[in-house]
Amino acid sequence: MSYRVVALIIGLVLNAFGNALSVAANAGSGIWTAAAVNIAYWIHGNVGVILLIVGVCSALLNQLLIHQVDIPRFVGEVVFISCFSYFIDLFVAMFTKWGIPALGLGWRMLLSILGVTIFACSISIYQRANLIMHPNDDTSNILRFMYLGGRATASQFVDFIPPIVMIAICYVFTRQIYSVNVGTLYSILFNGVIIAASDKHIMPHLYHNFRVSH
Repeated sequence: MSYRVVALIIGLVLNAFGNALSVAANAGSGIWTAAAVNIAYWIHGNVGVILLIVGVCSALLNQLLIHQVDIPRFVGEVVFISCFSYFIDLFVAMFTKWGIPALGLGWRMLLSILGVTIFACSISIYQRANLIMHPNDDTSNILRFMYLGGRATASQFVDFIPPIVMIAICYVFTRQIYSVNVGTLYSILFNGVIIAASDKHIMPHLYHNFRVSH
């Protein structure tokens, strides 16, 4: 259990670090983050608040996917996304202070890809810790083990359908697409691949213990 708690903390911080790096580099972020940014531009809202609302909705969806009410799971996911949003703000401010948004496009593309790689690795870590996790990543975990025979790549592709639809709806109203670039394409194509590889090679003694309460 102590090993899983350490893994959870590492995964949470790395996830916020990677997402913040891709956001600060502004050359494409994870698809869920990109969806929140597009909604924010459409309704003139705050990205952090939208990420929190989307996360709570995902946590509610997870209750449907596991076919039962699991209050500790729901509360844990809301706590995770609240902490996640806090750390993202800290890291974005740090990267902005370092001048990352002012770098040339080539460097920012590389940093966006690095950021996506880091947060994909982090997802593997805290999914295997399986104490609490980001609601969107619990969705992909549920899809992976309850519906898709343990296939990480397939579960990521299914999990990406809702944010892609959100971005498409926003485009209908704004005629603009924000935060979608090479980093986003890289995330869509390789998130599942990186997670599957990380399961084997990063903290290899941390094993999946997917569970549904009864």
